[in-house]
Amino acid sequence: MADAAHTVHVDVVSAEGEIFSGPAEMVFAPGSEGELGITPRHAPLLTLLKPGEVRLKTSDGEHSIYVGGGALEVQPHKVTILADTAVRAKDLDEAAALAAKQRAEEALAGSVDKIDQAQALAELARVAAQLKLIQRLRKTRG
Repeated sequence: MADAAHTVHVDVVSAEGEIFSGPAEMVFAPGSEGELGITPRHAPLLTLLKPGEVRLKTSDGEHSIYVGGGALEVQPHKVTILADTAVRAKDLDEAAALAAKQRAEEALAGSVDKIDQAQALAELARVAAQLKLIQRLRKTRG
């Protein structure tokens, strides 16, 4: 078990509830300006997240969580991720993601309203991030 000096407390929550709470040695998150790597005693930071994978390195291995966007707050001894949506990577449903991708592409093709286009593009970004994570997990298991 890693000691508290080499870990940071991490909370990952969404509207559906808490996804993860506990110590981590390292946190990787999809920041709006690029991938972030956060270690214990990191400088305070507040940033937006884009859809993608949050990886948590803990004493018992690595945990992958899909986030659909949100916000990240870093304090020296605590990291809080407030996600729009969050799902443990192992719980992602590839068939549902592919169906959502097809619906978003159809909505994009048939839309003339800029708001509809923006919503369809945002959904495509979320689904593409889910599918990328599913494919990466498939490669590491295979």
